[in-house]
Amino acid sequence: MWCSIFHIFVVKKSAKYDMKIGISLNNIRFSYGKNDVIKNVDLEISNREIVSLVGPNGAGKTTLLKLMGGLLKPSHGKVYVMGKQIGEISPRSRARIVSTVPQNPRVPQNLKLSEFVMLGRNAHLSLTQWESNEDIQIVKEALEVTDTLNLKDRHLGKISGGELQRGMLALALAQESPVMLLDEPTSNLDLSHQSKMMSLIANSHESRVGPTIIGIHDLTLAARYSNRMILVSEGKVFADGTPEEVLTPANIKEAYGAEVAIIPHPEGGSPVVLPVFNSYPQTK
Repeated sequence: MWCSIFHIFVVKKSAKYDMKIGISLNNIRFSYGKNDVIKNVDLEISNREIVSLVGPNGAGKTTLLKLMGGLLKPSHGKVYVMGKQIGEISPRSRARIVSTVPQNPRVPQNLKLSEFVMLGRNAHLSLTQWESNEDIQIVKEALEVTDTLNLKDRHLGKISGGELQRGMLALALAQESPVMLLDEPTSNLDLSHQSKMMSLIANSHESRVGPTIIGIHDLTLAARYSNRMILVSEGKVFADGTPEEVLTPANIKEAYGAEVAIIPHPEGGSPVVLPVFNSYPQTK
């Protein structure tokens, strides 16, 4: 069910999206008060890349995603998404370019899941326009591919964290924006739904024009589904490259302070990160 229908989410290529670079961060700095969170970051992400942002807690992953999505304005520098300076356009215009799946979002508890996912269509409707049969069908298929159609009449306050996470992805799919930004999309999911969620994200990427950026803690899961990884540490880009280039014992030791072993995944050979248990204190 999860990987069946994607034609409805295809964003048709047009001249305005005929470019190689989907996201560009030019000398970006960001501070909360006097605390520098992002420090002189320069990045270019092409339209066909699935990129995982990884790094220890507090490294700046969520802040970078918010800067890319225009939810935060940099203290210095400029962010361009699909050729537009993202902080200088209206929220409605941003929603047509970028869809966001935040971690632990605040949602209206009394709203039905189907109504919540329909909010993804707002960017395509005028203030006085009601949703069309096409909008209703798009929402239905977004619910179907995320395995939440059976929850469509359930209020958001009555569903689990994992179900809400899938509902958030359904909203993002229904939004039909070329760029997708996801912050810990697997955080509330069990083992089965984690791989299904990542497969669905990867499949939906093929139906869109722009890049997919995923902030994620699970290094092994990130390596399996990304073609590029950006390791962030203390607000800076510590390593940037393929999973094999980024996920080395030396990089992880320096960025995370953890001893690990790296082995190839039995299916596909992507890096699998394993802790070295003798580096931890022994308990009796």
